[in-house]
Amino acid sequence: MTRSRAAPWPGILIAGGGIGGLTLGLMLHQQGIQCAIYESATEVKPLGVGINALPHSIRELAALGLLPNLDKIAIRTRQLTYANHLGQQIWCEPRGLFAGHEVPQFSVHRGRLHAMLWQAAIDRLGPAALHPAHRLLDVTQHPDHVTARFQRQDGSTADVTGLALIGADGIHSALRALLHPNDPGIRWNGIQMWRGAVDWPAFDGGDSMVIAGDAIAKLVLYPIGPGETPHTRLTNWVIYARVADAGTPPPQRENWSRLGAYDAFRHLAERLHLPFIDVAALIRKTAEIFEYPMCDRDPLPWWTQGRVTLLGDAAHPMYPVGSNGASQAILDARCLTDLLGQHPVPEALAAYEADRLPATAAIVRSNRIGGPERVIDLIAARAPDGFANIEDIATEAERAEIVRGYAQLAGFGVRR
Repeated sequence: MTRSRAAPWPGILIAGGGIGGLTLGLMLHQQGIQCAIYESATEVKPLGVGINALPHSIRELAALGLLPNLDKIAIRTRQLTYANHLGQQIWCEPRGLFAGHEVPQFSVHRGRLHAMLWQAAIDRLGPAALHPAHRLLDVTQHPDHVTARFQRQDGSTADVTGLALIGADGIHSALRALLHPNDPGIRWNGIQMWRGAVDWPAFDGGDSMVIAGDAIAKLVLYPIGPGETPHTRLTNWVIYARVADAGTPPPQRENWSRLGAYDAFRHLAERLHLPFIDVAALIRKTAEIFEYPMCDRDPLPWWTQGRVTLLGDAAHPMYPVGSNGASQAILDARCLTDLLGQHPVPEALAAYEADRLPATAAIVRSNRIGGPERVIDLIAARAPDGFANIEDIATEAERAEIVRGYAQLAGFGVRR
């Protein structure tokens, strides 16, 4: 194995070139703070399916001048509806600009968002600042800098020095493992997800999101981009249900995001009777169905050690309810960037942890009990066969406490 000498200091080292790491790099560059991004993947591929970026995170992307880029690849979400498995409305609310925010909420293909951020980083930071095929192996701290060791695709290693190392390397974070070798690891709640995206006739104006189901299974449905015709949208769907007891060891890592088969969850899809869309037909037309476990990790007691800290899913992976994973990574990046512009590195990283760790830990815990989607479980428990009048089942105030309470907790509630 060959090893290269430590490179000149590039400023802030970012391990992980995903949404959080790239956003951090763009923000640091905007503030004149030099940085370099090291990504373990050899190339950027349009992986994943749909995500939502909430207004509090879009505000930060807008500050980077990226709204026009988002409008080319994403859908400005107008409305969110919660419904039971029969399609009866439980709660409906406007989103983004339509709810009074200063910026939109976007529904977007994760791979397209990632590719857009990667290209923006190349354009602004320069291609020399991005290093694909570099997997973090170790880090050594010194009084005034860090040295990170990365392994290249050919097996050789590179030692790189910088003022700090930020681990934005996802739920399987190498840096998290180095900082917390006794961390209990990934936790599975026993829920399996099946998902895909397909060109499909637009429903409800082509800019609405629906979450429907009951305590047995739920469907998440929303458009994430323009379709092949003016009357269609690239439509993201997710069905998830409990298939094992909570606390069961998660599937092997190589079985994450593997291709799934409709027959494995046909019985769940065919329970959903939504008047505005044929769920079974939508899924059958999907070319690739992916399945993977709904996992998170326990909140950490600390993220920061001297000149090293964690960001995004490396710091606080959370269940994908409430549309918060990518959004919280972007908020991490903003907080950290602002503090690095105001304080010496160790103080900035400590202040970042003090701000963001408790806020994100609260969201992780809320998502474990269903987040805002608990409103569906509430109605399913009281009216499993449907209802004539939702007010007879749960008052508006009771439903609002769940949905709007979560929005306030996660930081995207509209000031009223």
